[in-house]
Amino acid sequence: MKFKNLAALKNEKAINFYCGIASILLFLVFWALIVALTPIRKYIPPPNAVLVNFFQSFVNIIGKHTLPDHIAISLRRVMMGYTIGALTGLVLGLAMGVSKIGRAIISPVFEIIRPIPTIAWIPLAIMWFGIGEMPKYFITFLATYANVTLNTYAGVVSVDQTLIGASKMLGANRLQTFLWVVYPAAVPNIFAGLQIALSTSWMGVLAAEMIRSNEGVGWIIIMGQERGSTVQILTGMLAIGIVGLLLSVIMREIEGRLCAWNVRE
Repeated sequence: MKFKNLAALKNEKAINFYCGIASILLFLVFWALIVALTPIRKYIPPPNAVLVNFFQSFVNIIGKHTLPDHIAISLRRVMMGYTIGALTGLVLGLAMGVSKIGRAIISPVFEIIRPIPTIAWIPLAIMWFGIGEMPKYFITFLATYANVTLNTYAGVVSVDQTLIGASKMLGANRLQTFLWVVYPAAVPNIFAGLQIALSTSWMGVLAAEMIRSNEGVGWIIIMGQERGSTVQILTGMLAIGIVGLLLSVIMREIEGRLCAWNVRE
């Protein structure tokens, strides 16, 4: 039975993969036809022009760097703020979930700050930290911690109380109950928050680069705008989409390996 389930899972993954490839090809064909047959070609280049420029950017320099270098710079900024934001969100979410006092102290301030869009913090970030790297780290941190906090809190408070009661009946103290029951049960929610936060932090740092930067993928788009180059703008957008997809896939793979015990047949 187990082998049949594994075979079905592999077939499902293969079907999803080929369907994804087919949808991308159909989109490119639709794009090419629209550009060729309508006046929109005055404003949007054909897909082959964008793809050629995209791959040429791996060798040709845009500003000071090639496209992979710009991507690496943006990813470095994301990872710095994302790591700090994820740790902060994990601590805040756990504190709110396991302690009524912690929830009473943290929740009011968190609920006031959380609805403020990340992009609204950019002017303050520049005023506080200047125009260097710190504003990008700060914006990425803000784009990360809220999602991790919310999902961690939701994971902790949704733990089955029967499991907690059973652990106490077996003699577990509060720390043991937290480490062996509450935290493992909350891990899937935590990973969901981490994945959402990774996407929002990637978008946040790109927004910061588009406002104040001289390198990075967001800067490529702004330079394309200043030069009136739609091809360069779409090249930057394509890079953003591909990197975002890869980050999502990597995070899902990590979750699948670390949380394999949570996958049901």
